[in-house]
Order: sequence, then structure tokens, then C-alpha cells
Amino acid sequence: MTVYRFKSRETGDLVMLRPHGQRLLEIIGKDPHSPGVLQPEEIPRAIERLRAAVAAEEAEQKPAADEADGDDDKAAERAAVSLRMRSAPFIEMLERCLKAGVEVVWGV
Repeated sequence: MTVYRFKSRETGDLVMLRPHGQRLLEIIGKDPHSPGVLQPEEIPRAIERLRAAVAAEEAEQKPAADEADGDDDKAAERAAVSLRMRSAPFIEMLERCLKAGVEVVWGV
């Protein structure tokens, strides 16, 4: 599988490249190597885990960002897509599915 396709009855499909989808699934505690389902009752915990991972990444990168001010090479490193940006569409999908009471599936 070169991409992950997250599907629900509430939203359109969300497609992510394998490394990014795999990382999100690992964060929420799901096996990224097989098809799966996230039930509505599991969604609040998944959102909580994703937000905690985003906060942890940002806290970890804060000292590096402060050090990189004025250093073009380090500023370029910071320009990489953050977990906050990568996870935002997935979190939005999860929130909508939670509200509608539907599951999210992948790999099917």
C-alpha cells in the first residue's frame, strides 16, 4: 500500500501517503499494517492522542525554532510539514464522524 485511504459515511475519503498515515495510526494505537476500523466510541481518545502528539512535537521543536532564528539552513528545516498540519484533516474527519456517530475505516 503506497497510500492510506480513510473512509467514512459522513465525509469524503481522506488520502495520505503511507508514512504519514502510518504515523497517525500509530499515534492513535491502531495497527498500520492491516485494514482497520475506528468505532465512534474510540474517536474521542484518538483525537486526544493526536492533539497530545502535536503538543509534544511543538514543545520539542520550540527550542530548535528559537535557535534557528536568523539561520537560513535551520529555518529551511523548520519549513517541513508539521504533525499539526498533517493531522488537521484527519482530526476534522474524526470530529465529524464522532458527531454523526459513524466509524472510520482504512485498508478496505
